[in-house]
Amino acid sequence: MRIRKMRILVYSSLILSVLFVVACSSSKTKDALAVEEAKQPVDYIDPIIGAVTYGKKSKDAHGFGKTFPGSATPFGLVQLSPDTVSDGDNGPGYSYEHSTMEGFSFTHMSGIGWFGDLGNFLVTPTVGKLQTNRGVAKAPESGYRSRYSHDTETTEAGYYAVTLDDYKVKAELTSAPRAGIIRFTYPESDSSRVQIDLARRVGGTSTEQYIKIVNENTIEGWMKCPPEGGGWGAGAGNADYVVYFYCQFSKPLKDYGIWSADLPDVKRKMRWIRKDNYQDAIKNAKIYTDKTEMQGEHLGFYTNFSTKVGEEVLVKSGISFVSIAGAKENLEHDINHWDFDKTRQEARDLWSNAIDNIAVEGATDTEKTIFYTSLYHTLIDPRAFSDVNGNYIGADKKVHQTDDFTYRTIFSGWDVFRSQFPLQTIINPSLVNDEINSLIQMAELSGRGYLPRWEMLNSYSGVMLGNPAVSVINDAYQKGIRNYDVEKAFQYSLNTVNNTGNGELGYSNKHISKTLEYSYSDWALATMAKSLDKNNIAETYFEKSKNYKNIWNEEVNWFRAKDSSGTWLPWEGKTKHGQGCIESNPYQQGWFVPHDIDGLKELMGGEDAFKNELMSFFENTPEDFLWNNYYNHPNEPVHHVPFMLNEAGAPHLTQKYTRKICEKAYGIDAFGLCGNEDVGQMSAWYVLASIGIHPINPGDNKYQITSPVFNEVEIKLDSNYYSGKTFKIVAHNNSKENIYIQSLKLNGKALDRYYITHEEIVSGGVLEMDMGIEPKI
Repeated sequence: MRIRKMRILVYSSLILSVLFVVACSSSKTKDALAVEEAKQPVDYIDPIIGAVTYGKKSKDAHGFGKTFPGSATPFGLVQLSPDTVSDGDNGPGYSYEHSTMEGFSFTHMSGIGWFGDLGNFLVTPTVGKLQTNRGVAKAPESGYRSRYSHDTETTEAGYYAVTLDDYKVKAELTSAPRAGIIRFTYPESDSSRVQIDLARRVGGTSTEQYIKIVNENTIEGWMKCPPEGGGWGAGAGNADYVVYFYCQFSKPLKDYGIWSADLPDVKRKMRWIRKDNYQDAIKNAKIYTDKTEMQGEHLGFYTNFSTKVGEEVLVKSGISFVSIAGAKENLEHDINHWDFDKTRQEARDLWSNAIDNIAVEGATDTEKTIFYTSLYHTLIDPRAFSDVNGNYIGADKKVHQTDDFTYRTIFSGWDVFRSQFPLQTIINPSLVNDEINSLIQMAELSGRGYLPRWEMLNSYSGVMLGNPAVSVINDAYQKGIRNYDVEKAFQYSLNTVNNTGNGELGYSNKHISKTLEYSYSDWALATMAKSLDKNNIAETYFEKSKNYKNIWNEEVNWFRAKDSSGTWLPWEGKTKHGQGCIESNPYQQGWFVPHDIDGLKELMGGEDAFKNELMSFFENTPEDFLWNNYYNHPNEPVHHVPFMLNEAGAPHLTQKYTRKICEKAYGIDAFGLCGNEDVGQMSAWYVLASIGIHPINPGDNKYQITSPVFNEVEIKLDSNYYSGKTFKIVAHNNSKENIYIQSLKLNGKALDRYYITHEEIVSGGVLEMDMGIEPKI
């Protein structure tokens, strides 16, 4: 009887145990589902996407995304990110293919295709012997740089973390709009350290620095960065700026010093900084432990201390391009505490709010990751250049103040007029206003009276071609975005097309690219003139916009460069790079007549010839969409071309190819951008194409309709600019196979065209599509 009772007890215990395990398992399943359901759009952002310059997969001289993986806030002044290499074509400061790291700096450029700049105020945690030179990648122990592993990297919106293997220090970065904070977690050591290389700059160095120890927790100072120090375009980009800092440490400054190096030569550009005599000069820098203030040509700062295992030391700094007082005010406004996690949460919240204006549903996690990271990349530039108090340095090098807009910088005009700014006119019209006001200020304060083409920290770099600022201003004006001096905007636009255009020849000497791009900007100017009832000017420039026809060559049946005497240049075929084309060939550049597609069709021999040529263009494009001689998605001249198939009477091919590009040309790792991000352009193309709309001709207020990646899209509209509250795009029966549009409805009424106007979008409503597996021809 007793045995039986024991057996019953045992069996009962086993049953209870099984039930408990099942219950726990069920609970875990529910918890896992809850976590999955709780995933927010901001959780899909992964800044590692595109964060490689060159690597094993490189097929051309232009490389990959060139984004940075660190912490930023939407359109913020500070970008706190890791740096792997200072010299060479490593514009973002970091490349995933590099195996060592110099440290973490507070300013970075995102996705630029030229030699970079910024990377100022480099902070590095070290342990052991003090080294004042950064060393070289092949021998990191020769300087303060350290090895690291991607296994220890964490990349999120507003947060980055990594462990520096040589020092066993974990670094965590987060930022606010105009300040950043770093949390270092040290091993046990009596020689732990934070050191700051004040001379460091991507693509060169700053040429003069100043530092002052204010009190036992604070340093302040500045770094001058003129073209003589390299930077943007190895100095050719004319970037000339001063970075001011106001920096505080959570651990008191008790054992500290300033180092100062005598340089062997005045050269500071690009690859010079990896040369032995440069490295030796910095390695042998003189160290001053008795100074609290110093100014020199190559300075650094360090503070030594002891740490216990797991001890945290925080460093925070405000950054300004105006003054030390501005940097201090920026820090006190943005991070007036030592709570790293609070700032991290605030950065996450800023991103969550910023991407809230477009929501997508009905896709894979991979597609959502690509989408929300793309949206994230479009919200970095044009960044704030003014301080929290409205002060900014103008193009006249003087301090100005604004209280009605944010002064902005980094306008990659030739890239971003195509997709990035058309996207922002829908989701961030106030940002577009800011940029136009900033461009007007540049034209005025510089004394030039015309608009910059590619602007970086007030520089007229002259990079690339065309007059993209004219396009951006006209596009905004046509869409009702007009919170700026319209007359000034028009006058400076007029001055711009007169300053750089096709001139008296009616074409650009020896240039296909320039002839076509200037013809388009003439159209943009004419369109704005017509809207302002400046009819004589409009008539003149509409006529100039047809100048692209002047370089059509019947002999080769394509656009061909000719010299100032009218002699055609030698012809090596449409797909041969160069021949009067910039970063393209005649086949690619020749499609850039967005403002007169009917005229282009006529030159080609009619609708069928136009369509057949477009089809051939895509049929010869490689499956991986990496750099090639046909549809070359890594570069901007062709970004509008898939949508031209709508105008060729083959909308099903627009749908086919845009879905294919979205799938094949974008990914979720460091190689996830097939070409330079180009300051938001590559990602803006994806955002627009993946939701089913994209312009051919910015300024005509038309978005071409294509097959959306997502089943449902909702765009929240800014009530300060637009009458509608939301605009939805719904794709019924959408799938990876059902990519073809069978029918369209706008607000319940049949739509018999494959475009939608800006006014129709911003008035609010619903665009519905029925999708199918077969093309509707």
